[in-house]
Amino acid sequence: MRLRLGHFTRAACVTALAVGLAGCSMLPNLPFFGGAEKPKPAELPPNAALIAVRPAWNARVGEVNLPLTVNVNGSTVAVASSDGTIAAIDGATGRDIWRTNIKAPLAAGVGSDGKLTAVVTRANELVAISGGTEAWRQKLGAVSYAPPLVAGGRVFVLTADRAVSAFDGQTGRKLWTQQRPGEPLVLRHAGVITAVGDTLVVGLSGRMAGLNPLNGSVRWEAPLASPRGINDVERLVDLVGSVSRVGDVVCARAFQANVGCVDAGRGNLLWTKPANGAEGVHGDDKLVFGSEADGKVVAWRRESGERAWVTDKLQYRGLSAPLALGRSVVVGDNTGLVHMLSREDGSMLNRLPTDGSPIVAAPVVAGNTLVVVTRNGGIYGFVPQ
Repeated sequence: MRLRLGHFTRAACVTALAVGLAGCSMLPNLPFFGGAEKPKPAELPPNAALIAVRPAWNARVGEVNLPLTVNVNGSTVAVASSDGTIAAIDGATGRDIWRTNIKAPLAAGVGSDGKLTAVVTRANELVAISGGTEAWRQKLGAVSYAPPLVAGGRVFVLTADRAVSAFDGQTGRKLWTQQRPGEPLVLRHAGVITAVGDTLVVGLSGRMAGLNPLNGSVRWEAPLASPRGINDVERLVDLVGSVSRVGDVVCARAFQANVGCVDAGRGNLLWTKPANGAEGVHGDDKLVFGSEADGKVVAWRRESGERAWVTDKLQYRGLSAPLALGRSVVVGDNTGLVHMLSREDGSMLNRLPTDGSPIVAAPVVAGNTLVVVTRNGGIYGFVPQ
């Protein structure tokens, strides 16, 4: 029997959710244990407002209780809520381009190439939408927490049983499945699935793998982290969240283990460094940025992996994955605040309020607009000036 878990530390399962995969029974929520009081979030100084930002617009979807990835194509932002609402929004105005509800709660989303949009339901269905109208749906062999990748006229899905599948974008016909041996536990968290040139790059346990998108054959594998410990919880390792890609180099996080970079053109591991976090990374051609489990924000030098800086000014504030944006690094916290830090040293540049509920996905940029989404379904557009 295979299980999947929500976020947890290796010392204690914190707000963990253990649920059987397809055909297995559901287990009760695991309680918090360990005895320690929850650390007090860092107090925030007065807002320096050293970089000018104006609120541009706000919109809404339903409550977001899924591992959401906000998708951007040009100036179009695709978002989804737990109740099955999917919307394509104009990043300049915040107005709907289209909006639909597929009448099924969602487990993962959103993937889109700007024409076809795909999500996964909790009933393990892959659903494709074209222009706001459902195009097709297909049953999956297991649940998926990673947003589907829509590219090259195909839809690629990474499921929690360590299988990667490809579907024809027009008809939904399954083209191939690459099944790998699975571990007893996987994270209830968005995994890694992206395209680099003509290679499909996915996270399989602690490895980054390059697949042939035409047939699923493995071209290369690069280990970012290896299982350790004596039980299934301690040995769990997964690549999580957003990645930072510059050219052929893809940098990613292995859950509570390492951050590392791989040359996806050759399949070579360039470097790994210890890092204790659960959210993805972002960066530019010089630096890779990540938020750690304790709320520290770290910048690693992209060439070597050496630390450029670290700041604890947002410690224990429950940070999202970051976004590198101009001279700033943008992260959201679990009180709905959006923090803009200096790319050079991590000092605070500005702080932006939303609706007070947690920022649930990595911030994105659409055209000139910074976009964030909250747990309560608020979608906020800000324009740096």
